[in-house]
Amino acid sequence: MIRLALGAFAVAGLVLGVAALASAAQKPAAAPTRTGGAYVEVRGGRLHVVTLGPQGSGPPILLLHGASGNLRDMELSIGRRLARRHRVILVDRPGHGGSDRLGGRAMASPALQADAIVEALDRLGVARVVAVGHSWSGALATNLALDHPTRVAGLVTLSGATHPYPGGAAWYNEIVATPLIGDLFNATLVGPVGRGKFAEGVASTFRPKTPPPRYIERTDAMLLLRPAEFKANAEDLVDLKAYLKRQAPRYGEIRVPTTIVTADKDDIVSPELHSRALHHQVRGSRLVVLKDAGHMPHWTATARVVVEIEAVARKAR
Repeated sequence: MIRLALGAFAVAGLVLGVAALASAAQKPAAAPTRTGGAYVEVRGGRLHVVTLGPQGSGPPILLLHGASGNLRDMELSIGRRLARRHRVILVDRPGHGGSDRLGGRAMASPALQADAIVEALDRLGVARVVAVGHSWSGALATNLALDHPTRVAGLVTLSGATHPYPGGAAWYNEIVATPLIGDLFNATLVGPVGRGKFAEGVASTFRPKTPPPRYIERTDAMLLLRPAEFKANAEDLVDLKAYLKRQAPRYGEIRVPTTIVTADKDDIVSPELHSRALHHQVRGSRLVVLKDAGHMPHWTATARVVVEIEAVARKAR
């Protein structure tokens, strides 16, 4: 009986411990203070937004970061350069950087993230934007153009994920996105293992190029290893393909000036499955294929990417 009771207490303790970790994983952590940053109230919490540049005559440029990152990635690569001539708005997507998740796993939906960003734009008094999405946010930027067409004056994708693809997310993301056991795995293993593998993971996203000096420190990239953010990121990645299956057949509805930037050596988001397919569906779109470049064109071909975005911004006026 004593052994049985001790066993019961151990199981109960494990269950309560996992529940506590799950609760802790949902709590947002504050992002580092940044110049121009503000917290915008939306349904379910707050989004962290940074606004740069002058008030221009054309629509602001909205920069949307990809998976496993935050708005600093876009700000330091192309945001500040674009801000020399344009108003630029950067948003930490729900659950990333300084933004609340705004809800549970349903917020992995590009459509729900788009709704939240539009609500933030309303709060900021912004009517229309040129939406620029990198990687995962290729799905988000195209959804903005589909579900909120009056709010998007132009569209640019950078190595954007836009179509269903073979396979799925990495095994550790699948585990972390699994209730309870995922929270335990996330709280105990992700931090120590992730810190040891982080530089290697960043280097893989830049191949065949190399990351710029101090990329991880300058972009606050290791915010990803916070349990709440790692879980949100895992959910975003695990659930993306299902959302793209429903979204991809609609791309023919997009009517705004659109430029699709990809790279011939991108081995993370296939140029053929995503960018070329999107180009075939969006009437009048422009396809730019960068030579000998990988998944981070906004860092490795910054000048060219800025030129392409500004060309769409001119058309959007």
